[in-house]
Amino acid sequence: MTILCVRFQLPPTHEAALPGLLGLLEEFTPVVEALPPDGALADLRGAERYFGRSAVELASVIRVRSLALYGVDCLIGAGPGPMLARMALGDAEPGVTCAVPEEPDAVAEFLAERPVGVLPGVGAATARTLCEYGLDTLGLVAAAPLSTLQRLVGAKTGRELHEKASGVDRGRVVPNAVSRSLAAERPFTRDELDPDRHRRALLSAAEELGTRLRALDKVCRTLTLTVRYADRSSTTRSRTLKEPTAHSAALTRAAYGMYEALGLQRARVRALALRAEGLGPAEQASYQLTFDPVDEKLRRIEEVADRARAKFGPRAVMPGALAA
Repeated sequence: MTILCVRFQLPPTHEAALPGLLGLLEEFTPVVEALPPDGALADLRGAERYFGRSAVELASVIRVRSLALYGVDCLIGAGPGPMLARMALGDAEPGVTCAVPEEPDAVAEFLAERPVGVLPGVGAATARTLCEYGLDTLGLVAAAPLSTLQRLVGAKTGRELHEKASGVDRGRVVPNAVSRSLAAERPFTRDELDPDRHRRALLSAAEELGTRLRALDKVCRTLTLTVRYADRSSTTRSRTLKEPTAHSAALTRAAYGMYEALGLQRARVRALALRAEGLGPAEQASYQLTFDPVDEKLRRIEEVADRARAKFGPRAVMPGALAA
């Protein structure tokens, strides 16, 4: 077992602690991939040899240091590859690392009875198609002929699905930097059921992200929405934008679209968070000319509002929906 998948149990308002926690993992290995808002993958192949300890033993040290230095507990899954480590994380408990052995028979046993929908990369539509044909567990998918899977879900998807269900994990940990993203979180003082208040929180967060991006002369390619519920569970959705942008109106539209797609009905929401990812220089970005006078007017207003906020504070100019 050489890969760890770590989920830090951060309180809703402590997402800013993630960079420090990633630094903790980097004390063991430089191959760390951030999984915002609260997780990471770490490749410990070199660390196992250097420290003379197994990945599970190193996971215990990481957990103790996280608690001692940051007061944050974590759930940890371990496996021979990123996919299996992610799946092991689902069975992890506080204080106990869930580890998938490297032996092929042990991997097959770990996967056999799991529903097909838990496999990373399998969406609801693919899972529904497979279940309609009785392939509702990974063991059945692995035992099915490759040609059958390719007829059901397509050639490429069928081949990848057959490999993953058989325990073939071709993924790798890609080092990245959490600083390549910006986050804005809006916790509620009490569990909130009102969709209008949810939308105002998203508007506020999108406005903050847009202002910060423009101040840094950056644009983002992807927007991620995280909804945290009263039972401490969460839902995360990401959307790749049509074009890299720092335009607050575009970020707000994307945030509203992801929120509405969740179809929440009287959900008790504890916090909402938006994260702008895939940041790049604004001067290298291009956007489609629309010849829409309204869009041009909004962008000019945005420039003036940014100057006013820089001089008089962040609340000098704000959308009317937030003024109340």
